[in-house]
Amino acid sequence: MKEKLQQIKEAALSELRAAECDTEALRVRYLGKKGELTAVLRGMGALTPEERPVVGQMANEVRAEIEAALTARVAEEKERALNDQLVREKLDVTMPGNATRMGHQHPLTRAQREMEEIFIGMGFEIAEGPEVEYDYYNFKALNIPENHPARDTQDTFYITDNVLLRSQTSPVQVRVMEKQSPPIRVISPGRVYRSDALDATHSPLFHQMEGLVVDKGITMSDLKGTLETFAKKMFGEETKIRFRPHHFPFTEPSAEVDVSCFVCGGKGCRVCKGEGWIEILGAGMVHPFVLENCGIDPEVYSGFAFGMGLERVTMTRYGIDDIRLFYENDERFLKQF
Repeated sequence: MKEKLQQIKEAALSELRAAECDTEALRVRYLGKKGELTAVLRGMGALTPEERPVVGQMANEVRAEIEAALTARVAEEKERALNDQLVREKLDVTMPGNATRMGHQHPLTRAQREMEEIFIGMGFEIAEGPEVEYDYYNFKALNIPENHPARDTQDTFYITDNVLLRSQTSPVQVRVMEKQSPPIRVISPGRVYRSDALDATHSPLFHQMEGLVVDKGITMSDLKGTLETFAKKMFGEETKIRFRPHHFPFTEPSAEVDVSCFVCGGKGCRVCKGEGWIEILGAGMVHPFVLENCGIDPEVYSGFAFGMGLERVTMTRYGIDDIRLFYENDERFLKQF
């Protein structure tokens, strides 16, 4: 039996020294439950009591030598594989790298963030609301009942007779007034939708930023001062504003608001089409009916509201003459900003 153990050891070690060796198969063949060494040990019952300890010790030594050789061969193979991988994947750290292209904010996002910072600096908070809106919030609560002519200019996309894509962010103001008691000072930026044909100045999807202030003693002069401060911060300290009478169903009195052309200073140029003024927003004092619809007493409180198209402000500021450029994702255009 000693000779058999010696033969098993020499055969196993010889195979481990071979260039090609399946170490796992060799372990199973010699050391597994049905392996050759185990088979020899099962025959120890035929030995005399004196021979058993000697053969047992020798068997343990053979097992230990084979296991040690297996461990060494596996470690050697892992090291060889790692070295081969390092050679295959060699990286020359002295070679110049590829520059990472850095993105930047879209011009509309940049303008919106700047406008938000201006109004936040004046004490406004940002309010948001759903883009899929009820007819009540988009029209009726804003003093625009069914069949009112103002609905024609704000024709939008209807999901049902009572659910639509909002045509303005004014519904956010209504929701704020329903949930919050005065004083109220919020702006509501976001996407709006109207069924307009796409051309250089119109898009079925665009962005608005509206503002609302409701408190005791709010007057038109507060509105003028707020918008004048915004215009100077946004377009330059020399900017002036001009109010022109207008009509909006949800404000009374109402006005269109122009800013002096920041390119020519009011002298007339291509940007302002020779007029010296650029229309940027509509505004007015909140109509008493709107306050009543929201549960606010118009005898106690008053307020003003304003709304501007984000695209128009951005186009005005950067001298862009086609709204479609904002949505076409042409890098030649976007890289300029």
